[in-house]
Amino acid sequence: MSLAPSILERLARARSDLRMGLPVVLSDGRRAALAAAVETLTPARLAALHAEGAPELALTARRAATLKARAYDGDLVRMKLPQSAGLDWLSAMADPVDDLLVPMKGPFHELRSGEAALHRAAIGLAKSAHLLPATLLVPVMDGPALALAMGLTLIDIGAAAPEIARAAALAEVVSARLPMQAASAGRLHIFRPEDGGEEHYAVEIGQPDRTAPVLARLHSACFTGDVLGSLKCDCGPQLRAALAQMGEEGAGVLLYLNQEGRGIGLANKMRAYALQDQGFDTVEANHRLGFEDDERDFRLGAAILKAMGINAVRLLTNNPRKIAMMEGQGIRVTERAPLKVGLTDENAGYLATKAAKSGHLL
Repeated sequence: MSLAPSILERLARARSDLRMGLPVVLSDGRRAALAAAVETLTPARLAALHAEGAPELALTARRAATLKARAYDGDLVRMKLPQSAGLDWLSAMADPVDDLLVPMKGPFHELRSGEAALHRAAIGLAKSAHLLPATLLVPVMDGPALALAMGLTLIDIGAAAPEIARAAALAEVVSARLPMQAASAGRLHIFRPEDGGEEHYAVEIGQPDRTAPVLARLHSACFTGDVLGSLKCDCGPQLRAALAQMGEEGAGVLLYLNQEGRGIGLANKMRAYALQDQGFDTVEANHRLGFEDDERDFRLGAAILKAMGINAVRLLTNNPRKIAMMEGQGIRVTERAPLKVGLTDENAGYLATKAAKSGHLL
């Protein structure tokens, strides 16, 4: 076996590089480009990118709709930078925090010709690194040579595509007994994905009978709700109510998936909260940031359940999408157990939006 990094390991490096403000090199075998995340760019790095060629800005179609830019590529827009464009302009294009103060950022020079595969890959990497989905790309002649000369991570997007599309394989690292308020007979399992992403947890209550449907909950991490007791959502009450029900029944499994903010990360979730303070609802805020309504991957939950020998569940959820995803991954859902808790004056609008726009059964 070679000691050289695999494509999966290169992708992990690329995400880390983008978070630190370092560009990566993307190639499809015919074309190549330097790609950097707008959020972490510095003036010095921006100047260095300009020295390599003419940068192009890539934004998602969701963000383009807010900016009134034309997304000729369907899911994204490619733009030439105005001559006067500096880091302030790029940041304003990527981050909607000041959109209401400065609503007009154009006119824009959207690109219609050429291919968008490298731009699409760059946005996907930025999303998976929990950065704003806005990237700067500089076409270059010889990507592999440039990556080697500058010590940059090189990603062949053709080789990377299958790895990005499939759910990351998970391996259980350790489990140990954990007495809890909800149940003294508790055990915590730690699962680590092979792609270098965040670890995920399974909280096992009692000794669930694997030959019958197991009471289960897929709970996405919510630092503000689960830890701080935020009144803006119902996550904390749902977490505690699910564990309490499992404790009362004597058995169950709660999966704690580290997909904060519906998969956009805590920093972007706080950006969404700031937009909500400006009057936008949850879905509108995500779209203005450039994200979809929900960026989570529930295939992770199905993989953990299978690893624990669980193939049928009574699912504690208000979200039909979780049921569809579980059944699509071979986990039989015999019952949907509603979890209607945590309504407050502060989160009434949030819950109404989940019902009206995300299809939650509330």
